[in-house]
Amino acid sequence: MTRPTTIAAPQAEADTRRWLERAVIGLNLCPFAKAVHVKAQIHYAVYLAADDNALIDMLLAEADELAALDASVCDTTLLIAPNTLADFLDFNDFTARAERRLARAGFDGVFQLASFHPRFQFGGTEPDDIENATNRAPYPTLHLLREDSVSRAVEAFPEAEAIFERNIETLQALGPAGWAALDVGPGSARP
Repeated sequence: MTRPTTIAAPQAEADTRRWLERAVIGLNLCPFAKAVHVKAQIHYAVYLAADDNALIDMLLAEADELAALDASVCDTTLLIAPNTLADFLDFNDFTARAERRLARAGFDGVFQLASFHPRFQFGGTEPDDIENATNRAPYPTLHLLREDSVSRAVEAFPEAEAIFERNIETLQALGPAGWAALDVGPGSARP
C-alpha cells in the first residue's frame, strides 16, 4: 500500500488507536495502557503540518491542557504527527529538544515524554530487528505521561524493570510475520 502524501487527522487517530489496542495492549507491551484506555483517559491530538516548526508549541499546549485536568478525567496524551519527522534520527533529535522545552516550561517532574516512531531503532540493532517494534507506532508520536501516574503504576507492578526484557521475548516469539499480521501500520484502520 502506498502511503498518501498527507494523512488526515481521523485516519492518524484511528490507526494509532488500532496500534494501541492490537499491539500495545494486545501484546501487553505496556501493562499500564489497558486501564487508561478502558477508562477513556487517553487524549489523542494530531499535528497535521508537514514540518516540525510548531510541533513543540503544540506539545507544550497539550501539556498545559493535561496539567489542568484531573488524572481521572485525562491521564495521558498521545500527540501524533503523521506528516512530519519521517526520518527516525531527525525525530530522535526533535524528541530531545522537546524534552528540554518541557523542562524549561516547568514540566520537569510533572510529565515524562515517551516517543514512538514507525522506523524506531534501538542502538546496536539492525533496522529489521523485531525488538525495534516495541517502540514502533504507525506515525511519529509523542506520549505525555504524568509522573505521578507512572510512579503509582510502577509501585503496583512487581518487577517493572523487567517489562523491556519481556517485550523483547514477546516480539521475538511473535516474529516479523506475526507483527505484520497485527496490521498496525499506517492506513490499517478505518476512521
